[in-house]
Amino acid sequence: MKAIVLSGIRKFEERHVPDPAFRSESDVLVRMRAVGVCGSDIHYYTSGRIGSQRVTFPFVIGHEGAGIVERTGNGVTRVKPGDRIAIEPALSCGRCDQCVSGHENTCRELLFMGNPGQLDGCMSEFIVLHESQCFPVGPEVTFDQAAFAEPLAIGMYAVERAGMPPDAAVAVLGAGPIGMSVFHALRARGTGMIFVTDYIDARLDYARRLKPAWAGKPVTADVVRAIRSVVPSMVDVVFECTGNPEAIAQSLSLLRPAGKLVIVGIPEADEVAFPIHELRRNEIDIVNIRRQAHCTEKAIGLLASKSIDMSGLVTHHFPAADTALAFDCVSGYRDGVMKAIITF
Repeated sequence: MKAIVLSGIRKFEERHVPDPAFRSESDVLVRMRAVGVCGSDIHYYTSGRIGSQRVTFPFVIGHEGAGIVERTGNGVTRVKPGDRIAIEPALSCGRCDQCVSGHENTCRELLFMGNPGQLDGCMSEFIVLHESQCFPVGPEVTFDQAAFAEPLAIGMYAVERAGMPPDAAVAVLGAGPIGMSVFHALRARGTGMIFVTDYIDARLDYARRLKPAWAGKPVTADVVRAIRSVVPSMVDVVFECTGNPEAIAQSLSLLRPAGKLVIVGIPEADEVAFPIHELRRNEIDIVNIRRQAHCTEKAIGLLASKSIDMSGLVTHHFPAADTALAFDCVSGYRDGVMKAIITF
């Protein structure tokens, strides 16, 4: 079969590789149809690493996927050949203390697709998954939407972890796919005023279609002053979705005392400094988001019911042969790209 292989920094190759083999009776063979380009994939593309996770080239990346079931192991009951599925890229052990307590996203033996030393990604014609990673979708959910179920699930999980009242005022820093997944999740559950920032005009234009209380660029607007003019006490929760240390620092200026900072974005830096006395005196809670838990099926349900419409977030499609162009477009924020989908 064909696979798209990351062969070096900013380098992809199309290679013929062996067909994937079943490892257990619970495995499922999937023909890939759509793969989303994620910000974490871009880290591997541009630097070969995220923190201590370093790629050994060549490597197959990609974890936002959707496809069609081709064949199942004898023990599979969750899906059948011909089913259209969204993919859960994480595979937890189900036995450790984290899994037993409902935190499979911090499983002691967690394996994740497209992560160095764990599982190959889904940038290939066929992949083999454990049945627990397969979530059937109906014909009303497109392959694009099914691939987007993964980032949407992260947004939903972040909102759940924030634990805020329905009338909370919130800020979403970063209007990319994850930030807008958070925004859509906030709208779906119902919340108070939502403020949005981003450096890219096209992303702010998309955010304004969702009618936030205010949206603006940190480089041209005084964000703190603009939000204070609407909410003098400042916001209850900030969802930091960029990973930019400057945005993380600005979050503290936007929060009311006893507010909550929810870190969703992945910083490129290995260390981020905080003004500890400001945190302490204002009793600011910091919540870190590690992917998601128990939200994939919820995300698919909202997409299927049209309660959330993510179609406008998919701005670009590339055939698998043009994967390098897709990653170049996304990493350079070119052509107004929000989400690029690679099609097989």
